[in-house]
Amino acid sequence: MTTADAQGRVLVIGGYGAVGAAVASRLAEWCPGRVVPAGRDEVRARRLGGVAVDVGDLTGFRRALDKLGDVRAVVLCVEPEDASLARVCLDRGIHLVDVGASRHLLDAVADSDGLAAASGATAVLSVGVAPGLTNLLAHRAHRAVGGAERLDLTVLLGSGERHGTDAVRWTVDGLAEPVTAGPRKVFLPGHGTHTAYPSPFSDQYTLRRTLGVPEATTRLCLDSRALTAALFALRRTGVLRGEERAPVRRALTGAFGRVHLGGDAFALRADAHRGDRHAAFALTGREQSRVTGLVAAEVTRELLTGQLPAGVRHIEQLPTLTDLPERLAGDGVVTLRRVRL
Repeated sequence: MTTADAQGRVLVIGGYGAVGAAVASRLAEWCPGRVVPAGRDEVRARRLGGVAVDVGDLTGFRRALDKLGDVRAVVLCVEPEDASLARVCLDRGIHLVDVGASRHLLDAVADSDGLAAASGATAVLSVGVAPGLTNLLAHRAHRAVGGAERLDLTVLLGSGERHGTDAVRWTVDGLAEPVTAGPRKVFLPGHGTHTAYPSPFSDQYTLRRTLGVPEATTRLCLDSRALTAALFALRRTGVLRGEERAPVRRALTGAFGRVHLGGDAFALRADAHRGDRHAAFALTGREQSRVTGLVAAEVTRELLTGQLPAGVRHIEQLPTLTDLPERLAGDGVVTLRRVRL
């Protein structure tokens, strides 16, 4: 990264969390002195040389941007309630990297494509492990079969990892959503065969639009088969469904935050089908939260040094990021392979 490219600071919101700390640390290697951690906890943020930012306080956020004066990019590692903060960034011509995973929020940010294009800013969505690396694996499997008619994505998460609060809450809330697809047994390199269950990851909805695939389903399992079976049995009872069950979901979220059974390894697989053609790619690694942060850092560096088009794009829509799995593999962070069928 040249001196000219490094002009302007990067504001990492949630910069002391499980994902944000990895983003800030990696970016600091590339553009030292230009990374500003931020978060609602002013003491923690200032201890790291950062600033206080509450994603729910737009007035305070604008004030922080005005005070810093030279923010070129914002990395959003926590989920706000709506897309207002994204619009503030894009309206000012500030690039945005959004690590969020909620479909409705990503769709709301995507609606600001015209605003971003007019200001010359770029927003990159679906950044992380899932969505993110899953989108990139799906993209290459899709191309391998000459255009998929169906995509099956599988995500295995380590139940022993200390995931961020937003990630745990999102997973538990997903258990309350109705599903139409069924479970699927799938082989994941390094983990054997697991039964994975449909889960409302945003990638399956995004890929239907960005790749033009008629059918896409993302399924989830944990490294513990027993815990996976127990969780999805709980979903079938319907005990987590409905607004009146919110206290039950909060209790389950809290339990996940305290109890860590299993390891910290994760695995991804993308299968593309077109007639009798079938291609599959898999990626494995450890510490999903850290790898999410490294993906976000790579995307941010591309924003700062590359020639990405203005507007709002999902990660698989940017050709310069298609080799991101290879970059991470080259650093020894993940292992990428084509699955023998």
